[in-house]
Amino acid sequence: MKFGGTSMAGTERIRRVARIVQRQQAAGHEVAVVVSAMAGETDRLVNFCREANPLYDPAEYDVVVASGEQVTSGLLAMHLQALGCKARSWLGWQLPVQTDDAHAKARIEGIDSEALMASMAAGEIAVIPGFQGLSPEGRVTTLGRSGSDTSAVAVAAAVKADRCDIYTDVDGVYTTDPRIVAKARKLKNVTYEEMLELASVGSKVLQTRSVSLAMKEGVRVQVLSSFIDDDAPAADTIPGTMIVSDEELARIQEGLDMERQLITGIAADKNEAKVTLTRIADRPGAVAAIFGPLAAANINVDMIIQNIAKDKGETDVTFTVPLADLARTQALLEERKDTIGYYRMLANSKVAKISVVGVGMRSHAGVAATMFRALADRGINIQAITTSEIKVSVLIDEDETELAVRVLHTAYELDGE
Repeated sequence: MKFGGTSMAGTERIRRVARIVQRQQAAGHEVAVVVSAMAGETDRLVNFCREANPLYDPAEYDVVVASGEQVTSGLLAMHLQALGCKARSWLGWQLPVQTDDAHAKARIEGIDSEALMASMAAGEIAVIPGFQGLSPEGRVTTLGRSGSDTSAVAVAAAVKADRCDIYTDVDGVYTTDPRIVAKARKLKNVTYEEMLELASVGSKVLQTRSVSLAMKEGVRVQVLSSFIDDDAPAADTIPGTMIVSDEELARIQEGLDMERQLITGIAADKNEAKVTLTRIADRPGAVAAIFGPLAAANINVDMIIQNIAKDKGETDVTFTVPLADLARTQALLEERKDTIGYYRMLANSKVAKISVVGVGMRSHAGVAATMFRALADRGINIQAITTSEIKVSVLIDEDETELAVRVLHTAYELDGE
């Protein structure tokens, strides 16, 4: 079971979470719980780091921001004990959750689950702070924002759990953000692949890496709301959204025409920044000189556009990076201006990425054309495009985000019950 920041925001909500956990144990389950920091706490800690040094040391950043989950794990264990449950907290270094040394973006390499499983088998509820781990050098690491989802799936895989329940402030995965489109529909089942694409392009329900890990390890994940009445049934009977393999979904939907489900969902992400480098020499190795240093700094690059070379043998390269990495990206590229050989660097943080996702794209033509036509009809300009087998994404002006989502939700006939 995993509970996000809004579920852990204050004493009353933590007490409610404790009662939800207690019900699952009373139903006969062995339970491990992964918790996030209280809502807003990680942002507060991140701001302290930025005030101390805008180009902070990621290793010290991890020391600061990992403290939020330590607080909530201890408090939840106390609340469970107050309800008469056997419970204890396990910090990332106590299990340990072994990660690489990429501070602020560490990847889990393994979890020593022997002591944890013995504790659970003895009837003890394990409360584990998400988001944190231990580097090979013995230093605290964090897994990136929303990393508690990845922690939860990793723990579920390590203990071979029947299911990983992700409790959040929504009651499932919707065709798009219900706050933008009131007619958005909740989905009963989504494949790992679709959820992976939705998570990667801005859906805030689950972290991308958590879905990727669930797919790799075959962990069945259920998304459901923690804001339920005290007398509500246990999660086994609450209809959230189940994220499963293609094969399991085929069994669930046996007898239905799966090709009807053309588009599963539409996601929007404002946490993107666009960078353009002008007048780069059109020669082998020029692009590698740009993206090599970014990769070494663990900065993920998404959309990449290289314009056709002009007569002078020069070209412009445009790409997007996470908004949080824009300052570091600019600093790295500025340091290497002479090596790369660009004329100007232009940055734009006021952009948004809009994506349509669905396995039905594999067997239907015209998905991209529908998207482009719908946006054009409303005067929304497309700055960049990227595609995959089941996804089309475009970059637009940030101010047009909500309009674009509503237009596309209607264009793909996703409105309704």
